[in-house]
Parts: sequence; C-alpha cells; structure tokens
Amino acid sequence: MSDVKPKKKFKLFSVILSVICVVFVAEAAAPVAAIGNSQYFWWLFLMLTFLLPYGLIASELGTTYQGEGGIYDWVTKAFGHRMGARTSWYYWINFPLWMASLAVICPGLVTTMTGQTLGTFGAIVVELLFIWLVVLISFFPISDSLWILNGAAFVKVFLALLVGGLGIYVAVTRGVANDYTLGSLLPSFDLKSLSFISVILFNFLGFEVVCTFAPDMENPKKQIPLAIVSGGLVIAAIYIFSAFGIGVAIPTADISTSSGLIDSIQLMLGQTDGLVVTLVAFLFLLTLFGNMASWSLGVNNTACYAAKHGDMPAVFAIKSAKNDMPTGAAIMNGIVASVIVVIAPFLPNQDLFWAFFALNLVMFLFAYLPIFPAFLKLRKIDPDIERPFKVGGGKGVLYLLVALPMILIITSIVFIAVPFNLSTETMTQVLPITIGAIVFIVIGELIIVVKKITK
Repeated sequence: MSDVKPKKKFKLFSVILSVICVVFVAEAAAPVAAIGNSQYFWWLFLMLTFLLPYGLIASELGTTYQGEGGIYDWVTKAFGHRMGARTSWYYWINFPLWMASLAVICPGLVTTMTGQTLGTFGAIVVELLFIWLVVLISFFPISDSLWILNGAAFVKVFLALLVGGLGIYVAVTRGVANDYTLGSLLPSFDLKSLSFISVILFNFLGFEVVCTFAPDMENPKKQIPLAIVSGGLVIAAIYIFSAFGIGVAIPTADISTSSGLIDSIQLMLGQTDGLVVTLVAFLFLLTLFGNMASWSLGVNNTACYAAKHGDMPAVFAIKSAKNDMPTGAAIMNGIVASVIVVIAPFLPNQDLFWAFFALNLVMFLFAYLPIFPAFLKLRKIDPDIERPFKVGGGKGVLYLLVALPMILIITSIVFIAVPFNLSTETMTQVLPITIGAIVFIVIGELIIVVKKITK
C-alpha cells in the first residue's frame, strides 16, 4: 500500500476565489481614479470590448488545451516556437518587474504600520525580504498555498468594499469631491487618460493563470469557464464600486499614478495613522503576497514549460526533486527583482512604483497580443479537437472578438511607452519606460537567436 498522500484538489469555490486573487489587483484601482469621472466610461467600455472577449477566448483555450504551458502552449501550437519563445519571455519578465514595483511600496506600508521611518538601507532590506518570501512561497504547490490565495481573495474584497463604502460615507457627510456632470462623465482622450487605460486592462488580465492550475482541479473542464464567468462578474462589480467610492470622496487632483489604496484611505479619513489606517496597511500587505503567490505559480510553470521545450534558458527548466515545482524560474524572479530594487535609489525617476509598474505593463501587454490571433489559427488548424467550452458566433463575431482586444492592447502600449513630446516630465517619466521596453525586447530576441544556434 502506498504511503503517498493523494494530491489535494481545487473545489469550484476555491477556483473562483483564485480567479479573484489573481485578476483583482487592489493596488491598481486608485491610479485609475486619476483619470477622473470618465473612468466609469472606460471601466464599462473596456469590460465589454476587452474583458468579455478575453474571458471567452481564455475559457475556450484553457479548457481545450490544458496543462502547465498556458499561453506559451497556445501561441506555440498556432505560430511555432519562435513566437512562443517571445510570448514566454514577455510573460515571464513582467513578473519580476511587477514584484519590484510592489516591493518599493512595502517600506511605506511598514512605516504606516509602525510609525518608524526607514532609511535607504532599511527600505532595501524590507524590499528584499518581501521578494524572497514570495520566492519561498512559490517553491510549494498551488494546492499547498490555497489558504494564501483564498485568504488574499477575501481580504481584497473586504478592502475594496471598505474603500467604496467609506468613500460613499465621506461623500454623504462632507459632500461629493468632484462635480458629476454629463461632460465630466464622457471619455477624455488626453495623453494622461489614454496612458491609464493600460492599468484598467491590467486589472482584467490573468484568467489564463487559472488555466495552469488545471492539474490541481477536480473538474477543470467545468470549473475553468464557470470560475472565469463568475469571478469576472464579481471582479467587475468590485472594481466599479471601489472606483466610485474613490471618485466621490477624493478630488481627482489629489490622486497621482503613485497613489494607492492606503493613500485613498488616508485622504478619506483625513489622517495618516491610527488603528484603521494601520489595519488596512497590514491587510493590504497581505494582499500583495497573495498577488505574487498566485501569479508566480502560473508564470513560473509557463517559463519552466517553455524552457523544457527549448524556448527559454535552461535555468528556467530546473525543478525541485521533492515536489516538482519550477524552482529555477522562481529563483530567477528573485534575482532580477532584487537587482532592480537595489539600483532603484540611484535612478532619477522618484515615482518608482509607476516606473516599474508601467514597464511591467508594457511587457505584459506584449505577451497577450499573440493570444487572440492564436485563437483563430487554432480553430482553423485544429478543428476536430474536443472543445468543452466553445465561443459561439459566426466568423464575423469571432473576428470582432479578436480585433477589439488587440486594438486596445496596441493603443495602450503606444500611449504608455512612446514619448509624444520632449518636455522634462516626458523625458523623466516616459523615456525610461521606452528604453526599458526596448532593452527587454532586445534581450528576448538575443535569447531566441542563441537558442536557435545552440540547438
């Protein structure tokens, strides 16, 4: 009789919570509010033109092509290894950049909780501690970390409802912070607003990560589409409610790209410390760990799978002999993020969260571009495979579902990473993102060339 314990499996409720944990990004909600009242238009517009088609396509691909490869597998099956290699590289490199962007806000959270201001050395220590704790968590299977994902999902929902509810209370008792006119609710097309659209898109991404959890699910063919639909509806409602709370309670001029959930709470309460602020800072810190834990498991599996198929450096293919987890990719996450936070104090751009987060956004969006045409290509070249969930509609509908998200992704990349003028603000904020994106694209292409030569 075997002494090996059966592997724990996801139940549907846990899968839905995982969708919420992965897709709902609490720290990205407040920067979107900097758009102003037109944010509501963009939320609703992008839900229809991006979230809906993306969710449908991810459901079909995720239930049809199950496994650890995720989007790399989909793109490689459709367009070959070269495009698959690019996708896996962009998909992976965004993660340590995102981890670094969250790490640089951790010292501020510690200061809020303890009242102690950290110097440069102390801040770097806190940032490195955050990074390597995330790496440590990612050494264990997703089913072992289920309590982290479930707990983070509950905390995220609680914080979002708290922000929305508190914002409405402040608006009722002190007056609405911004004028709500028909003109203000219409979309604005200035550079600031258009660059922030990418943050909303980021808030909708991640459904495919849940597809990589398929081996840990009881019935992935049923659970994946149900979780994506249910989780997507819940997430959309939460986003709009929390965004409304911020919008009615805080003047738009007081919200910047570096503003976050803690800043919003402090502005609403009119105080920078106290029990409520400390508690929210602590809970928010927990959600950051939840974000990183859930994403690392999907990103690492994809990078490891691509490496095993010769499309990422061999270090990413290293797995734990004990539990078969992709430790090589996890350690590389930690190394890259650590280098970034160590050199961050010497960079000219002091809005470090937005600088790293925006660069993460650009690379992340690049990774998603091939998914949509891959969906159409796989329908054409693999028509006979069983599709447990199949997107309905004729050829025209399918082309529309593919074209809309691609147009929005390309538009977002352009407005967040291309400098449109030579002003000092543009040169210090946008140009580093442009240069960083070019550097990482070149590195990715060099990896492809080297791998091709050495095969």
